[in-house]
Amino acid sequence: MTALASLKRRLRPRSWLKAASTGIAVRLGLLRRIRPLRRDFGIGRGTPIDRHYIEGFLERHRADIRGAVLEAGGYVNYTRRFGGGQVARAEVLYPKPGFADGTLVGNLATGEGIPEGAFDCLVLTQVFPFIYDLQGAVASCKRALRPGGVLLVTVPGISQICGYDREHWGDYWRFTRQSLERLLGDTFGGENVAVEAHGNVFAACAFLHGLTAEDLTATELAHHDDAFQLTIAGRAVNSP
Repeated sequence: MTALASLKRRLRPRSWLKAASTGIAVRLGLLRRIRPLRRDFGIGRGTPIDRHYIEGFLERHRADIRGAVLEAGGYVNYTRRFGGGQVARAEVLYPKPGFADGTLVGNLATGEGIPEGAFDCLVLTQVFPFIYDLQGAVASCKRALRPGGVLLVTVPGISQICGYDREHWGDYWRFTRQSLERLLGDTFGGENVAVEAHGNVFAACAFLHGLTAEDLTATELAHHDDAFQLTIAGRAVNSP
């Protein structure tokens, strides 16, 4: 290599890479950073990308959100939003007192404080990662449901750690479609469980950087690549 060629190589913008095996030029741009653009999942700017998938799942299953509904408190109350007039009684669960919107204090891992056979629907969005005893939590969910009642649950696949939840309850798990399917199936029976995954490599990268659903196009959000499962959602029926 001549001295001039060596100099040009060193001066080439670092935002461009060229894979020797493919010859594809890649402009990394904002990806060439070791810190995310935001650390709040995009909450301060718009709809977090995982919540786009969660809300789509609940929209498709709004008929299940009826009667007596128990929802784990946190990001937003989905019971009224998607259940509407179908909901006769809405409870908001927290593991300890002191939350303004909480109506029930209970331990999902043990079932303590959660009435048995009292609910037609349980809505648990992004709750399981913060419960160490997952099998115990799923068993508690089944006990809390009336015959024919439905558990609607979502969990993260690809996600950053949630600092608030790690500090208050612990942050233990990330999931795949297979792991949630098996977790629910072991208690509810595989024939009573349906699990779906959402996401792709671009949606996952955008989510990790704290971008929002509004930053992506509908096509970019809708594309699914099973190798990049950003959000996993499951429906389990308490068969009589």
